[in-house]
Amino acid sequence: MIKIHFTTTIQAPANHVFDKMLGLSDKASYEQWTAAFNPTSSFEGNWEQGQKMLFLGVDENGEKGGMISRILAHDPNRFISIQHYGILKGDVELTEGEEVEEWANGLENYTFEENNGKTTVTVDLDTAEDFLDYMNETYPLALAQLKKMCEK
Repeated sequence: MIKIHFTTTIQAPANHVFDKMLGLSDKASYEQWTAAFNPTSSFEGNWEQGQKMLFLGVDENGEKGGMISRILAHDPNRFISIQHYGILKGDVELTEGEEVEEWANGLENYTFEENNGKTTVTVDLDTAEDFLDYMNETYPLALAQLKKMCEK
């Protein structure tokens, strides 16, 4: 795993950014900013600490897939930590094996720091080497979309 880091400052309070990013009031807001990764990006589950989450999308062959994760920490409007521990392929949950090993126990952490009505979002995540270029290209696009949505 390779650790990567992104940051953006949004002209909006942390509670608004947190809500939009996680899709708490409207799941569509999560789907909108994460569409940069996959136009069909969504989630199933609960953002509360200890809960299982599925981060889903449909691939070019029309097959549902994604990451099986758990919420390690949830401090509203301040921090959320996600640990990936498996892969969803169709309706099959894989939590061990070669495909899973490159992602197993990878973390995705989001920190929200508000100062004078502006929120700095910091993303720290682990990625497989094969996905490094993709993440470095796509994450800034996704965060730009989040910024645009929150500053409307």
